[in-house]
Amino acid sequence: MLIKTRGIVLNYMRYRETSIIARIYTEELGLQSYVVNGVRKAKPPGRIALFQPFTLLELVAYTSRNGGLTRLSEYRCAEPFRSLPYDVRKSSVALFLSEITGRVLQEEEKNEPLFSFLHDSILAFDRQEENFENFALEFLLGLSQYLGFGPETGEQITSQVAFASETPGAVTSNSATAMRFQEFEAYFDALLRQPATASIPNGRVRRELLGVLIRYYQLHVEHLGDIRSLAVLSEVLAEL
Repeated sequence: MLIKTRGIVLNYMRYRETSIIARIYTEELGLQSYVVNGVRKAKPPGRIALFQPFTLLELVAYTSRNGGLTRLSEYRCAEPFRSLPYDVRKSSVALFLSEITGRVLQEEEKNEPLFSFLHDSILAFDRQEENFENFALEFLLGLSQYLGFGPETGEQITSQVAFASETPGAVTSNSATAMRFQEFEAYFDALLRQPATASIPNGRVRRELLGVLIRYYQLHVEHLGDIRSLAVLSEVLAEL
């Protein structure tokens, strides 16, 4: 059986000589993994670009009653990006966020509000020409609302992370002093209440806030683990 749906690429892995297995969050079926044949052939060129992180696709996909791995019959770009693939800062943010999103989304079922949040956030990020320095923080705070552990205040984030940091053997931020956490709390409050006008002074503070927020995610998402792309994003944030 075939189904038409929109999809958001999270990542892919190589499969055999010329194919890939793409993990895609779909509007109609939730998280799915698809075999895409021949996409790594030299000719026609460029098709692998359609499976870069957060690419928005229109798909015709095979479905199976038993679930599991199926194949794509047709696929095309649904919303051509204006800047995301061409701006190293934005593409680094997309790589980082797609890694986290790919780890926290596991449900193979329809969730229209979550799909709309992801789709609209990615599109807005691509079209934003300036003042997008805080997008990663805003995105993760927004995503947490759909995952069931969205905070209402900055204090909820910092208190949980601080408490976990006091647990023997826990990994803590090297800036986890009481005074520093109070400062983080104020920044998170601003991002939660008025993200468009929230002011973060520099890239160093953004990295620290991101570290706290990732720790917050790790407390709520089992086996989230280390985020490999964080190191790349940290270098980018230092320039923002």
